[in-house]
Formats: sequence, structure tokens, C-alpha cells
Amino acid sequence: MSPHDPEDPLGRERAHLTESRAALRAMREDVENLDIKDVTANWVNAAVLQRQIDDRIKALADLAHTPLFFGRLDYLHAPGAELAEGAGGEQFYIGRRHVHDAGGDTMVIDWRAPVSQPFYRASKKDPMDIGLRRRFGYTGGDLTAYEDEHLSDPAETAATSKLLQAEIERPRVGPMRDIVATIQPEQDEIVRSGLGGSVCVQGGPGTGKTAVGLHRVAYLLYAHRERLARTGTLVIGPNASFLHYIEQVLPALGELEVKQATVDDLVAHVEVKGADEAPAAIVKGDARMAEVLRRAVRSHVTPPTEPLVVVRGSRRWRVPAYELAEIVQELRERDIRYGAARDALPQRIAHTVLVRMEQAGEAPDDRVQDAVARNSAVKALVKAVWPPIDPAKLVLRLLSDPEFLAVHAEGVLSAEEQKAILWARPARSVKGAKWSAADAVLIDEASDLVARTHSLGHVVVDEAQDLSPMQYRAVGRRCSTGSATVLGDLAQGTTPWATASWAEALRHLGKADAVVEELTAGFRVPREVIAYASRLLPSISPGLAPVESVRETPGSLAVRASDPAALDADVLAACREALGHEGSIGLIAADARVPALAGALTAAGLAFLDPGEETTAESRLTLVPASLAKGLEYDYVVLDEPAAVVDGEPDERTGLRRLYVALTRAVSGLTVVHASPLPERLAPAA
Repeated sequence: MSPHDPEDPLGRERAHLTESRAALRAMREDVENLDIKDVTANWVNAAVLQRQIDDRIKALADLAHTPLFFGRLDYLHAPGAELAEGAGGEQFYIGRRHVHDAGGDTMVIDWRAPVSQPFYRASKKDPMDIGLRRRFGYTGGDLTAYEDEHLSDPAETAATSKLLQAEIERPRVGPMRDIVATIQPEQDEIVRSGLGGSVCVQGGPGTGKTAVGLHRVAYLLYAHRERLARTGTLVIGPNASFLHYIEQVLPALGELEVKQATVDDLVAHVEVKGADEAPAAIVKGDARMAEVLRRAVRSHVTPPTEPLVVVRGSRRWRVPAYELAEIVQELRERDIRYGAARDALPQRIAHTVLVRMEQAGEAPDDRVQDAVARNSAVKALVKAVWPPIDPAKLVLRLLSDPEFLAVHAEGVLSAEEQKAILWARPARSVKGAKWSAADAVLIDEASDLVARTHSLGHVVVDEAQDLSPMQYRAVGRRCSTGSATVLGDLAQGTTPWATASWAEALRHLGKADAVVEELTAGFRVPREVIAYASRLLPSISPGLAPVESVRETPGSLAVRASDPAALDADVLAACREALGHEGSIGLIAADARVPALAGALTAAGLAFLDPGEETTAESRLTLVPASLAKGLEYDYVVLDEPAAVVDGEPDERTGLRRLYVALTRAVSGLTVVHASPLPERLAPAA
């Protein structure tokens, strides 16, 4: 640490940044220079160790435009024993990862360490033994400003941090950034909650729920690294564009091992070639389908009616049919997986034969039991009584055979519901079937009935309000022995089966005891914009508390009426105006309007990106279909024809929810351009 210079505090902090970056480079070089030739017994060990070294090198990368530390804490006294890094009066620089010098002395503390917690939680009311909290301002990777809070000084009044506000409002170019420098106390409580329990976060637009979920993963990996290294972690998003948008957050925090997927990725047992009408999709996504599938799977077990005769050498061992039936019935009553019970059946039969051998004076051992279990007569009986099941073929039969479906859906699905999910043209084979996304989830359920799905240590599922009950079950299987972080907003549910309540969703997930936290403080969307969008809440989600934005940005909302003939030209004019500002621009429109707007942009010489493509300083405008806008954010948004967004959905409530999503993607400014009348709740007062 550089010597204290009271005349140049900013220079001192810059010197510490320079020294810290040098120390990080040295840490990386130490790993790069490791020689593993003499410490690995074989090529397998060498490959594993080399991969671990490569991952460590990546984690120690110094990102030039990402601040290495963003804050400093000055403790009044030595922190407690659990904060062993501390000492009375010592300063702690808080950053994205731990950095130490050649002597092992800490230069930057990981934001997840216990000693860093007061940076997010300390206040005038509860200083947490902090004398001074310093925030740093950066331009690119250069430290350019600092701001102090003397938490233990009663003479200093509490004030909103200008640097914190500037960081929240900093223009967004490229993928989603971490919020590690701006985490608020209520967010930090969720981030640092334990691994053992599951958490559900209800958060309106701009409350940071996605970032909170990702930072929670980073925190859990820090606090429980060994356990999660064994069991794995997974982030589930609504679509590939969303996952691409968030994929750099965890690597920026030094976490490289977290997998990402959509629900469709998880259940990709078959190729999805078709799509369901809403009535069929709703029934297929209903949790009652799990019982239909369970019945269909169990129906394959047929009680034996003939005795079994096992020939070994000159002896014949006979097991009567009633005894075989008892074994089968006992396995059925245990309600274990179909495949596990099928594997256990030959061993149970073989054990019965061994008992007869012992009664006859023989002394068989385990090798004899295994041999009997593999006997051709035993194998033939198992195949007849407990045949193997192909989950895809089972679902194919359910959706193709009205009689088979009727037998197993009796008392569960009505005749109308059964008719809704039956294929008009039954497929002849699994490969030839035009499977839908909902069908793939059914196959996943059937697969789990046959063989247990591998469970991870922690799963984060974002935009969870759009999942069907059967999709929740599919996600729940991936964390049946682990925990989950569920993120969503009931007001943004835009599927026909959208979640009605978190209690119901968590029950389907298998996490009924999860704690539900609500974030209502908005940090991203300007107050004027969120207030305008919140006019829709009474129609789309009655009783849900509106977001209270902490950011008042005069002039951030403009609603402009246009003539139908001039609509495209007025939208392009709004885009040009937005491009005059710094940051990313999103042009959001009803899916049906996207081709026309794409043509108009091209004809006008305005280059644009598709959702998921990374914005750059040279290419900042993205044309976004309303159906893909969820979870994305832009500095400035131009919203084309709200009425078309509403009309593009099968019903008005879903359409208004889609519009609510589109209205709340802006960080700095929103311009609404319309030729058709606005929805009633958005129309100006007469």
C-alpha cells in the first residue's frame, strides 16, 4: 500500500489501484508458470490439473475497463474473530475478487467476504463499526473520483450517493453488467442468504432481480465452493437471447463453471418440430399430466401367472406364481422409479431361489445369486412382467391412441381436455413425430418416472412466471436434493399458463417452503416511465404493488401521436433522436410489425442488430420483437404502436402484460410512437 498523502488522496488511491493490478498480474503469472510435469502420475491427472490451471488463469484475468475495486471501508475497531482479515483502523478495498501481493498481504477483498458486508449494509442508524465508507468513480478503467460517507459522524447528514446514482445510470453498451458496486441492502440480504434454503424473488421492472439472482450464485460459489464444485450450479433463462445478454456477469466476478440453459435445453430428448395451439399447451402443461403419465408407466407391469423354473446343473428350482406376484406387488408398493424396480426384480427373484438352495443344504454365495439373476428364464420373466419403457414411445402412444389415453386419464382429464391434446394425425414413429415444446416436457417427466434425473446443488430460474406447472416440475427435478433461486414478476407473465401465484409455482417446483421476498424499489427504470407503465397493473395483476423508482429523470418519457401513413417515418425519427444520446437503443415493436420496420430501417441506412447480438460503440440500435423483450434493457427505448403489441396476443390481458414488459425496458428514456388509439389505461385524460 502506498504511503498516506493527505494532500493527494486521489493520487494515493490511484497508486493503490496500480499496485493492485500489478499484484493481480503477478498472481496470474505465478499460475501460468506452474510446471506440472513432475506432479502428475498419468496423462489423465495431467489433463485434469491443466484444466484447473487454465480455469484459474481465466479467473485471474484483469479486465481493463472493469474496476478492480470500487469501494473502501475504514473500520473503527478490529472486526470480530470471524472476520480474521481485519485489524483496528485498517482499510479494506472492496472489489470483484481477492488480490494479494507477493508477501501474501491482502490488497483487495472479495466483495463476498464477511468483512465486505458493511459496504452494502452499513448506515447512519447502524454503522456496523465503519468510520468511513468510500465509493470510487471510474471512467473506463481509470479511477477518476471518490466520495466519502462518515457513518459514525452525527454531524454529517445522510445523502444520496452521486457516484452510486451515476453507476446505476451509466449507459449500457454490450451485455449485461454486474451490479456488485451498487447492491442495495435489501438486495444484499437475498444475495447472502444460505445455500440450504430456496428463495423466490418477486420483483417488478428495474428492481434488479436478475442481477440479484446471478450475484447470489457468485456468493454461494464463494461460501460453499467445495460442495457446489461437486454438485454443480445452473442458471435457467427464458431464451437464448436472454442467456447471451447475461452470460458475462459471472465471468466478470471470476466464476466460470456455472452452466446456462433454457427449459427447452433441459428437456431436449426429442427434436421439437411443431407447436401446440393454446388449449392443447395449457392441458399438456397442467400438473395433472404427471398423474396420467405415472399411471401409463405403471400400467406396463403385469403380475406373473406362471411359475418360474430355474435350471442349475442337474437341479431345478421352482418359484410358484403367487410368490412371484408377491415380489412384484411389494416392489410396486415401494413406489420407486420404474427402472430401479426393474433392476431390483431379478435380484429379488434370485434371492428367493437362494433361500430354496439353502433349505436344500447348499451354501450359495453372492456370485451364485448374480448368476441366477442373469439366468435366461429369470431374464425372460422380468421382460414379460416388467418390460423396458422408452419414455418418448410412451408419450407418443398417449397422444396418438385415444383408448390408451382415456384409460389413464380417467378421472383426471375431461373428455374435452383429452381431445385437445390428441394428435389429429398420429405419428408413426418417435423420429417422425412433430413434437412440441410441451411434448418434450412430458417426455422428460416420463423419463424421470423410469430413471431419476440428476440433481444439482443450486439452480437459478429467471422469468419463472412464464413456466407451466409441468415445466416447474422439470426444473424442480434438477434441484431435488439442492436449492433454488426463483426470479420473476407476476405482472410480466405472458404465456397462456402464466403463474397465478408464487405459492402454487413453488409447490410444483417441489420447494413449497421457499421464502418469498419482494423487491419494490426500482433502480433501473426512471420514475416517470415506471409510473406510466404501472397504470396497467390493475388490469394485468390486481393487488401487486407498483415499483417505486428511486430515479427521477425529467423528460424521460415522451408519447407521440402519428398519422398511420407517417408512422414508420416518425418511428425512424425517434430512433435517430435516441441515437443522439450515448448508450444502447432498443426499437421494440409487435412481432408482426418487425419485417416492415426492418425494411424501413434498411432503406433509411440505419444499421440495426437482432436481440442477443452484442452492441458496440459503432452499432447501438437493436430491433426487438415484443415477444423477445423480456429481461433485456436499453438506455433508450422507442416503442412502436402499443395497440399492435396488445393485439398480437391471444387475449387482452396477455397483450397488456406484453405491453407492460415493452414499456419497462428503458434505463434513461422511453419514446412511445402510435397511430392507433392507446389502450384505455394509457390514454391521456380527456
